[in-house]
Amino acid sequence: MPFGAPCNICEPPSDEYAQIRRYNPDGSGKEVIARGVRNSIGFDFHPKTGELWFTDHGRDWMGDNGPEDELNRIDKPGNFYGYPYCHAKGVPDADIKKADPCKGVTMPVATMGPHSAVMGVHFYTGSMFPKEYVNTMFIARKGSWNRTVKIGFDVVNVRPSADGKSAKLTPFMTGFLEDPKEAKFWGRPAYIAQMKDGSLLVSDEQLGAIYRISYSAPVASKK
Repeated sequence: MPFGAPCNICEPPSDEYAQIRRYNPDGSGKEVIARGVRNSIGFDFHPKTGELWFTDHGRDWMGDNGPEDELNRIDKPGNFYGYPYCHAKGVPDADIKKADPCKGVTMPVATMGPHSAVMGVHFYTGSMFPKEYVNTMFIARKGSWNRTVKIGFDVVNVRPSADGKSAKLTPFMTGFLEDPKEAKFWGRPAYIAQMKDGSLLVSDEQLGAIYRISYSAPVASKK
């Protein structure tokens, strides 16, 4: 369960903010498993390692090009992910300052673009898509709202390295953003779910729609 920061950027008024926690189903046994997390909207567990991977929104009003949103993983409970002192891959905050602001911070596996509004995360475990997609992530980027040239408005496929310390991003579902400079867009992907047949469902916050993505192997032509 995420418990976000109470502001765009500030020193949280108490320790319970900017965390990810876990509980027993009855609400007992609270444990803080991640600290310094500004605003995590989506997370999923790696199918093989069991590690929790999560997205985090970067702060606003520090420029068009940063700080970037993040993709993080929890390799051990209690890691500190930087908020409010350090963002992205080692960017000190412009307003909340301290000495060595990025010392002891767990850096993100990947940055996801400045103000891209990363949302839902899903590790693919189905059999419909080609094998290259199995155990990779699909991440929805709802899209920027206060950036001069808009980015996001898509779903990307993210492939972690074998050691889980880096990842490669590839466009997967695009076309919602028609004109980045004029802020013309018609859809904002938000969350992802996998159906029993291996297809994916993508929700669209803008239209209130759900899209189903399926795959059929090409049929070889007969000569």
